[in-house]
Amino acid sequence: MPASPAYGNFKAFADTRRIHTIHASPHNNRLPIAMHCHLILARARNGVIGRHGALPWHLPQDLAHFRRTTWGAHVLMGRTTWEGLPERYRPLPGRQNVVLTRQADWQAPGALVAHSLEEALALGADDGIAWVIGGAQTYALALPLAEEAVITEIDADYDGDAYAPEFDPAQWVEVSRDAHCTPEGLRFALVRWGRLAQNCCGSARRTTEEST
Repeated sequence: MPASPAYGNFKAFADTRRIHTIHASPHNNRLPIAMHCHLILARARNGVIGRHGALPWHLPQDLAHFRRTTWGAHVLMGRTTWEGLPERYRPLPGRQNVVLTRQADWQAPGALVAHSLEEALALGADDGIAWVIGGAQTYALALPLAEEAVITEIDADYDGDAYAPEFDPAQWVEVSRDAHCTPEGLRFALVRWGRLAQNCCGSARRTTEEST
């Protein structure tokens, strides 16, 4: 599909080699983090992403896509998401697992434990990227910092108790879309969204590498 005019704004933003400053504290201080924060999730047409700690659908193509996308990177998840993984998949192989929890003495064998989003992101700074993989609260917490969201959009409604955060359409541009259909007739698309750069007035603009 042809790139939209807004794609240039995202590409200029994504081509920079690091996030120089991002809003990260409740007091609006700016915390420098030399890494990229991306989200990856699957959501139903009605926004559902989970039910009783599990996916309410069986979509092997999406699981394979998730594995390919996150392989070799840091994956950041909330404690409930970690505990919802089958024991044989904890930690997720081929990735550095980071679990975010408020419980000071909680441990996750085979994973790193962080007690704030800033700490969790800093653990992935050497690799330059962290994929946030759930659950709903962790997605909502990380969304303001995310540069990119890779979303499997499922063309069906499901019952559930966990929902994807709302994305402001003025801040995001669709970069790519790969449509699929299962043998059972379930349509879904693998969609990559990029955050548009913002100027001081909040409107989208093209960003360039900072001069030194």
